[in-house]
Amino acid sequence: RSFFMNLETYGAFVIAAIIVLVIPGPTIILVISQSAGHGRRAVLPLAAGVTLGDFTAMALSLLGLGAVLAASAALFAILKWIGAVYLIYLGIKLWRSDPKQPDLHSLSAVVSSRRFFTSAYVVTALNPKSIVFFVAFLPQFVDHRAPIAFQLIVLGATFLILAALNASMYGLFAGRLRDVLQKKAAYRWLNRCGGSALIGAGIFTAVVKQSS
Repeated sequence: RSFFMNLETYGAFVIAAIIVLVIPGPTIILVISQSAGHGRRAVLPLAAGVTLGDFTAMALSLLGLGAVLAASAALFAILKWIGAVYLIYLGIKLWRSDPKQPDLHSLSAVVSSRRFFTSAYVVTALNPKSIVFFVAFLPQFVDHRAPIAFQLIVLGATFLILAALNASMYGLFAGRLRDVLQKKAAYRWLNRCGGSALIGAGIFTAVVKQSS
């Protein structure tokens, strides 16, 4: 009896996970928008929030909530609307934010880092489609002839590492764009573009169907 899946299956999982991650969804739109609006200082807390949010969604899916969400249209809708309203709220805040470079050593910078982390975590963890996704995605690559729990841990850890790298790369690119542009008018333009993207993501999340 093998202890783990074969390397071909694991490689297929890595490729599939990368494809899934690089397609921008509400979480990545949040990362891009906040990084473009606030610079590279936002990347680390955003990536950490995404990673912990994915871990939470994954844990909830493995605990059975994913199956409940798939069966309960009401619960799915409640979580969906909470996430949608929160995205729109973040978009409005970014649109109205003052386009200035903060002091990285100030107390406000610490508060901002905590806010970036919290926003990324909430948007990622409360996305009902993410919870349902893990229920459908991870088991496809599990070899039932090997210990299932160990495989799920390895696959889950791999996905989280890839998710963190993906969010960081998107964030660094967007943050670099802001750092290159030094004029206040350019900062205001980035804030409003990012805020509009978040509002759009919130509206899309609100109207998306459960089965999609």
